[in-house]
Amino acid sequence: MRVVSLVPSLTEAVAVTAPGLLVGVTDWCTHPAGLTAARVGGTKNPDTAAVAALRPDVVLANEEENREPDLAALRAAGLNVLVTEVRTLDQAFAELERVLTACGLDRPRWLEESRAAWEALPPAPAPRRAIVPVWRRPWMVLGRDTFAGDLLARLGVHNVYAGHHDRYPRVPVAELNSSGAELVVLPDEPYRFTATDGPEAFPGLPAALVDGRHLTWYGPSLAEAAGALRAALR
Repeated sequence: MRVVSLVPSLTEAVAVTAPGLLVGVTDWCTHPAGLTAARVGGTKNPDTAAVAALRPDVVLANEEENREPDLAALRAAGLNVLVTEVRTLDQAFAELERVLTACGLDRPRWLEESRAAWEALPPAPAPRRAIVPVWRRPWMVLGRDTFAGDLLARLGVHNVYAGHHDRYPRVPVAELNSSGAELVVLPDEPYRFTATDGPEAFPGLPAALVDGRHLTWYGPSLAEAAGALRAALR
């Protein structure tokens, strides 16, 4: 079995389970360390000819992270492209099982540990209204129907923009500050918010700096994400 992954989360899932399967990954695939598979460009601009040249049995993709024209080009080259959709934790677990099965793999221990970690969370505290920026210049926040938003909701965080018609709306910072939020959640990806880059834009509002991989990746990191996010939000 030869696998190309165009999704960092899925790269980690396959590599941790059966590292020898991956023959191609994106430039953004950073976990696990020491990946030796060929690099085939970014998630939004993969070198489709390079992917085809690797002769994969399956190409792993995601409807949000990858562009349809690139996936169409891969299909036109005769490749089997598996496209995932992950907008909730339950959907993440289901899609991970589908991906691993497509790669000829049995259910790994880390997947069971991840389920158990989230099921073992204590009841969520009273919801806190929060804004969750994912970019600045321009400011963009989590909106409706996102995987990260579902994780936060399970941890007692109510996303102020969860009902917005856009999934990642652009919202002026003045509007964010007048939204009635009680908390700002700042991940370190895709924009790298830090203690000195982000909190200052929301004076008087408590800021929770969280690991973006724990908030947005679906794979082996889910096993530690439940506890790590809960601690950061506390």
